[in-house]
Amino acid sequence: MILQRQENISGFIIQGFSDTPKLQISLFVLFLGIYLIILLGNLIIFLVISCNPHLHTPMYIFLLNLSLIDISFPSTVLPNLLHILLTQQNNISFLGCMTQMYVFMSLVASEYFFLTTMAYDRYVAICDPLHYIARMSRKHCAGLITAAFTVGFGNPVGHLVLISKLSYCASHLINHFFCDISPLLKLSCSSTFSAELLNYIEGTLLTVNSFLLTLTSYIFIISAILKIQSSEGRQKAFSTCASSLACVIILYMTAICLYMRPTTSYSLKRDKYFSLLYIVMVPVLNPFIYTLKNKEFQSFFKKLRTKRYL
Repeated sequence: MILQRQENISGFIIQGFSDTPKLQISLFVLFLGIYLIILLGNLIIFLVISCNPHLHTPMYIFLLNLSLIDISFPSTVLPNLLHILLTQQNNISFLGCMTQMYVFMSLVASEYFFLTTMAYDRYVAICDPLHYIARMSRKHCAGLITAAFTVGFGNPVGHLVLISKLSYCASHLINHFFCDISPLLKLSCSSTFSAELLNYIEGTLLTVNSFLLTLTSYIFIISAILKIQSSEGRQKAFSTCASSLACVIILYMTAICLYMRPTTSYSLKRDKYFSLLYIVMVPVLNPFIYTLKNKEFQSFFKKLRTKRYL
């Protein structure tokens, strides 16, 4: 079906940030630095958990998978953006555009479900510790991980089919820095009603419900933290929880604002910069949130410093 659409359109031109030519090199350096931080931070999480068998518990296994997603979904966008900024070669084939959109949406959807799963894991550990082993057994964890990736990669199929069938008979210039749903719908000269309706349905059933489940878990967690007798322990637990919750709220709210609205309200120039926050914030912040105050990771860093000075 996608290949049939290629008979009518050979590809697109991604505008990127060509409206700010004087900032091309500065933007390249900035995005390269951000991308390297994302890769380094999440790679450290992946290696530390992989190399320590005693960390192969549900919480850390979920975190390991989250770090893989946080490496992968910015990698569908940032390397190509860096290439455009450096070479000014901003052409992309129709098939390449659809592939980028599908992979990006799949990984982001998987991220939502892993954040929900991790919130549920912490809820069980803190609010129902006596049943933690039974409720978070290896079998259940494997099922949750499989479900997160299955739903994540199955979710955008409908969008892929509908958007690939749209007509693009006017300009082929995508006013964005990657192939995303909003600029493609805005660019189309055919009816986008079905694609927009699917956005609302899936957004309500999956994104909003996933957010509500995550938020509910954190509400119970915070309620349990407030009952801790030690003020020091309460403050430490609450600071980590608050950081995670703030990160989750920003991610979901940004996604809902970007995608769950009619085409007529799109402001692509504004959304272009808004999307940057959406793409880089969580992959950058997650390594800091989950490692800086984590005893296992602190112990790992101490061992590295000790070996360095031996």
